[in-house]
Amino acid sequence: MKRLFFLMLMGGAGLVGLAPTVSAQTTDTTRSVKPQLNTAPPGTAPTPRPQQPVYQPAPAPTVPTAPDPNVPASNMPYDPNRPSGLSLPERPGVAAPPPPLRKYFLYTNFGLGFSSYGGYSQFSGSIAPAIGYRFTEKFAAGPGISYAYNSYSARGFQSIKTNSLGLKAFAQYIVYKQFFLHAEYEVTKAEVLFQDPSTGYLYPGKLTVRTPLAGAGYRNRFSDRAAADIVVLYNFNDGINDIYGQPVIRFSFLFDLK
Repeated sequence: MKRLFFLMLMGGAGLVGLAPTVSAQTTDTTRSVKPQLNTAPPGTAPTPRPQQPVYQPAPAPTVPTAPDPNVPASNMPYDPNRPSGLSLPERPGVAAPPPPLRKYFLYTNFGLGFSSYGGYSQFSGSIAPAIGYRFTEKFAAGPGISYAYNSYSARGFQSIKTNSLGLKAFAQYIVYKQFFLHAEYEVTKAEVLFQDPSTGYLYPGKLTVRTPLAGAGYRNRFSDRAAADIVVLYNFNDGINDIYGQPVIRFSFLFDLK
């Protein structure tokens, strides 16, 4: 009986010793059928296959066009430089382009003069419209016509009135801002005074008078097209045949033409 019990214990111990071996074999078999994982280091991407370049035609360049003044701003195509469709004012510190130079202008002056010498006095008034042409921004010249009225008086004599009509040419040069030099030359079919040598009386008569004038003036602009000048001129014909007196003060109006 004891021998039988001893044999049973030995058989149980052998079964217990075989169990880990079977489990190990089963584990090894299961491990062999698992898929092999990627052993590459993390962050390494597979190298893509190079692609052949695809030809694409270059876009045609766009030519900017000036906005049509007859099309309202709301109907104009979108311009990124003008999101609202309106032209913005110039930025501070950026000078606007100068306006185009207007070549022709109307120049009309009114003159007053008074002189007294040799016992008689002379008052004169004149008007002289002209057309001017600007050769540059500072220099201008042009032709014109003139009309002069004179009144002569002397002590003990009746006053004498004369009328004169002539042709002239003028030139101006701006020296600083609104200040300019003015010169002109005039040839006038004038009524001047003659004196009777036997009686000493004065009487009017026809005579061709040449009058050179030169001086300076100041210009005050009302707008970009209109201005007023005041000019003080020296009369180089300061004699008995003078038709303007000394000095000659003129008030002129300038109007730019299209």
